[in-house]
Amino acid sequence: MSFLAIDIGNTRLKWALYATPQPGAALLAHGAEFLENIERLAERGWQNLPQPPRTMLGCNVAGDAVRRRVEEQMELWDVEPRWVVSSAQAGGVINGYDHPGRLGADRFVAQIGARHHVLARGPARACLVVMIGTAVTVDALDAQGRFLGGLILPGHGIMLRALEGGTAGLRVPTGEVREFPTNTSDALTSGGNYAITGAIERMHRHLAKRAGHEPLTLMTGGAGWKVSPALDIPHELIESLIFDGILTLQSHRLAL
Repeated sequence: MSFLAIDIGNTRLKWALYATPQPGAALLAHGAEFLENIERLAERGWQNLPQPPRTMLGCNVAGDAVRRRVEEQMELWDVEPRWVVSSAQAGGVINGYDHPGRLGADRFVAQIGARHHVLARGPARACLVVMIGTAVTVDALDAQGRFLGGLILPGHGIMLRALEGGTAGLRVPTGEVREFPTNTSDALTSGGNYAITGAIERMHRHLAKRAGHEPLTLMTGGAGWKVSPALDIPHELIESLIFDGILTLQSHRLAL
């Protein structure tokens, strides 16, 4: 029973077709489109799939208008569109947000994916879940799978645009990350990178103190590769983390 997972972010839509709706299922096809090109999905990305999906589950943070555009593209199949809504508890994660329904669906699903990875590797332990995209989120899960809280901060691109918009003379090419930058391009790139890695490392210290042990740190998102080299704590880049969360959530629902 093939299963379609969709992740709609602020900039791009990513999709993956799996042989079955469960973690570790064989990947049959995958792709991505920028949001302005969603209308190409049916004729370009989805027209020649090895098999049509029987079920689907999606994660959307781009709003209802984008969701409706995606659902229109899905009309070439007989599939009911279903979308993740954050809840008080699901997929092995207990949502500790003050208002659980207001937690971003992408953050919730990434935490579910991270929890799956923690339990698949051995004894339960705390986990720091980092997403690096248009925005950056750094979320803490304790060893029992309880979401303790997290940070939201601007991604590197937003930081640079804010500086360019508010400061004269900073429209310069992207530089390199340096320990001691000696030009404006490197200073901007290094400043943005260290702001993000500093937030991650601060949350890592908070979680290690709270948990009493070294937490697992999992990173995902399109810009994760830019941040990873400058992050001074052990961590792993897992590109499929949100899809892993969607698969876990779907498998839990089928088991009910």
